[in-house]
Amino acid sequence: MIEPLKHLNTVDVEQAKHAFLQCCTSIVWVEKMVSSRPYNSEEQLRNVADKHWRGLNEADYLEAFEGHPKIGDVNSLRAKYANTKALASGEQSSVAHADESTLTALAQGNSEYETRFGFIFIVCATGKSANEMLALLQTRLPNRREQEIVNAAEEQRKIFQIRLNKLLEE
Repeated sequence: MIEPLKHLNTVDVEQAKHAFLQCCTSIVWVEKMVSSRPYNSEEQLRNVADKHWRGLNEADYLEAFEGHPKIGDVNSLRAKYANTKALASGEQSSVAHADESTLTALAQGNSEYETRFGFIFIVCATGKSANEMLALLQTRLPNRREQEIVNAAEEQRKIFQIRLNKLLEE
């Protein structure tokens, strides 16, 4: 069996794009990650991923945000996780155990957030309860849009780093 990093370095361009798309749906980021191969180490892969991410523009970030389901929206989860489901599985598992009032508040907060900022609420949900995500959402709602782009981009970075780790574990 080929080690995951070596496999990622040697697969064809389309397979590499598919692998990176499971981590982040910004096409520019994916193309930069593919063209930066080969990676000498997992640490280099993670560092290059961060470097490329920080070099993107707002439109690229928004494209990446579009690849996420709304927190707590089961139909959105099913539709948007179609491409990323292998690496994204379990990221919002705590939402499945949330009470109805928390789910309703998350749905309302998500709607308000999207109306206010023009993109869905992005949070690295791994390890967070539905109540914790709701509290984060409510904390971030008063922010200015410019700050929320920064906040959401950092959350997206955390998410793709977790997914890169999963990719390397396969």
